[in-house]
Amino acid sequence: MKSSEGGQVLAFFAIAMPVVLLPVAAYALDATMLAGRESALQAATAQAAETAAQQINVRALRSTGVLSLDAAATRLVLEQALAEEEPGARIDSSAATNAEVSVATSEPVRLPFSMFTDTVVLHAHATARLVAGYETPA
Repeated sequence: MKSSEGGQVLAFFAIAMPVVLLPVAAYALDATMLAGRESALQAATAQAAETAAQQINVRALRSTGVLSLDAAATRLVLEQALAEEEPGARIDSSAATNAEVSVATSEPVRLPFSMFTDTVVLHAHATARLVAGYETPA
């Protein structure tokens, strides 16, 4: 090795670090943050659906004896439960049929290190069913 070639490795790493390694590290941080946010959104959506599935239509139960959901109460509980768990999330669609609640949510998430896009929108979906009965009283 000649003395004039001694600094080539240092020059290579000085160029490779900002061009290659730092964007890879930034991508890893963004991906990890997004995975956590998506998991939290899915959990909040599922919790909201389960809470909404407990909104029994008392009038229908008394008149027909059939368990069904109160659609207005279901929507209100979905909004409240989601606002408590994930304030930045919104309900894209919800449906309350006889004994089943289905909800789709989304949440815009800002990426702190992304070079290509500033915000990504995460989506989640959950369904819960009203089931009659219990095995033993608490």
